[in-house]
Amino acid sequence: MLYHREQYLAHLLGRGSEREIFVEQFGPLIGLEAEWRRQGASEDELTLDAFDFDRVELCRLGQTGPRGDQTPVVEFDSPEYSIHRDAMGRRMKLIKSTATLPLPMDYPVETMEDWQRVRHWLADAPDRTQEDQCREAGKRREEGALVLTSMPGGFDLPRQLMGEENACIAFIEEPEMITDMLAAAADTACAVIDRIAEHCPVDLLHVHEDFAGKSGPLISPAMIQTFLKPYYQRVWTRAREAGAEVFSIDSDGNLNPVVDALLDTGINHIYPMEPAAGMDIVALRRKYGQRLMMKGGIDKHVLRQPREAIRAELEYKLQPDMRGGGMVFGLDHRIPNGTPLESYRFYVYTAREILGLPPACPRKGSWQRMAF
Repeated sequence: MLYHREQYLAHLLGRGSEREIFVEQFGPLIGLEAEWRRQGASEDELTLDAFDFDRVELCRLGQTGPRGDQTPVVEFDSPEYSIHRDAMGRRMKLIKSTATLPLPMDYPVETMEDWQRVRHWLADAPDRTQEDQCREAGKRREEGALVLTSMPGGFDLPRQLMGEENACIAFIEEPEMITDMLAAAADTACAVIDRIAEHCPVDLLHVHEDFAGKSGPLISPAMIQTFLKPYYQRVWTRAREAGAEVFSIDSDGNLNPVVDALLDTGINHIYPMEPAAGMDIVALRRKYGQRLMMKGGIDKHVLRQPREAIRAELEYKLQPDMRGGGMVFGLDHRIPNGTPLESYRFYVYTAREILGLPPACPRKGSWQRMAF
């Protein structure tokens, strides 16, 4: 079903909902398409159009992240992997058989002097927004599209510039540098939101962090309070003034130790809610109610287990207490390799049955990523 933005927000914010929302957030991992072809998948199944997932049309506006000034260049390319230098001068390696995103091999910032040298990458500029796109988004919003803009992650930005280990150290040993990075990012994010709002209201502010693993987050509640809270709240205040009601964070891993701290910053929506890392959407709903909106939460790994396990997972996660708003149901990340097509079909059809959704009606071009 294609949702109107007002319907989608009403469901998410608990203002009333005609039915539950069932999505596929990210789509399949590389290699799964070939597996499913061998198992007799139709073209509509390969594109996920056959499963009639719910969606809302999106308008993504503004560019707020660092903009390097180096010319990207490919250094090596083979059928197995490629290495290129990106606009920030990082050597990026992509393993083609298993990955969709390249990983940095080195980083441009180690010291405060390095940061000052590249600080202009975060400077605002008029071309970070496109006036015609903002006007068009305003029209599409009236027709039902959801308007969102993003801000750099308070942890992810230092990580992109310094690498994960050095960023963790910098939060302790170089607090002035981290504070200045986030101040520069906030300046630009607020300026971008202001220009968008001249032509079109904003519905959702999004921040990508991915700052947790199975054992827990890489940043403590105290660090969130000291560094991320002032940064988040400054940008979120501006986004709310522009009309936003949802402040969404994207992070895999075990966020349980920092959920309270995140809610205190203004975050009110978390995805993809990874069960393998201990994120139990049922327990979180019981603890936080609809103060915490969530998307995802269904264990992707259960798809490689017997049907009894799939049904048990769905009956637990889709139970009546989880319905009625504030929750968008879906897998907690990409559909893993080794997922039998028949098991995925069973998962979709059983979830639709439990949620009281009509049988799937394939629609060409209907599936879209719902990761936001």
